[in-house]
Amino acid sequence: MKKLIGIFIAITWTFCAYGQNKFGNLYVTWGYHRDQYSRSDLHFKDNQTDDYNFTLENAKAKDKPDMHDLFRTPLTVPQYVINFGYFFAKKSDWGIEVSWDHLKYVVVDNQMMHLKGDIRGKHYDLDTLVTPSFVHVEHTNGNNYLMVSAVRRIRVLQQTHVKNHLSLLIKAGAGGLIPKTDSYIMGNHNDGPFRLSGFVVGSSVAARYDLFKYLYVEGSIKGAFADYTSAKVYEQGRIKHTFFSVQYIWSAGINVPLHI
Repeated sequence: MKKLIGIFIAITWTFCAYGQNKFGNLYVTWGYHRDQYSRSDLHFKDNQTDDYNFTLENAKAKDKPDMHDLFRTPLTVPQYVINFGYFFAKKSDWGIEVSWDHLKYVVVDNQMMHLKGDIRGKHYDLDTLVTPSFVHVEHTNGNNYLMVSAVRRIRVLQQTHVKNHLSLLIKAGAGGLIPKTDSYIMGNHNDGPFRLSGFVVGSSVAARYDLFKYLYVEGSIKGAFADYTSAKVYEQGRIKHTFFSVQYIWSAGINVPLHI
């Protein structure tokens, strides 16, 4: 989280210091979400501490919202988002945003998948029931997206006398995947550490309603493509896979005008 805040401050300072529009508007958003994932081919490889190189094809995954006890657990346990944004001038509709999206990705246990590849000297090419004793994979702490996005605001409805207004925000950006992967591979367990394991690109559309200048509520849909180029399992084992995600986000935030 400290790195996220540092990135946002550095980017904002650059635009303030070298741009002509120095008195824009900062905002901070906090929210929660549910997610859907496309199917994925999971490629496992380790030729140092073990001997395998195989793929599980067409794996189904689900999210893990952890919202059943929302008010009795830490705020960061459920699937959450936090965004730090900056509009470049008082009346500007262009901005930049740094976001941390904490998703959770769980490969469904006990599903039929096609196994293809080599495991400890034996070749496989068959459909198999993948149980947790064979393979269990989840990015649940989490499937984290750290992104920098361009933001375009479209003003829809404004009530100037009460300073309430409705707008659409369109965002597009890219960044890194920083998961803490929890895995069991043929009985060998590994949990973490947090590490850069790939990249993500995505875009979103949000409806924002500003309340009396300083507060707002927001609902958004965000789509992303995630490419795990090297997710760590135990020792030298690695997982590669790609998938698409859709997030349904509800959030609230605070505006911090830098102008009078």
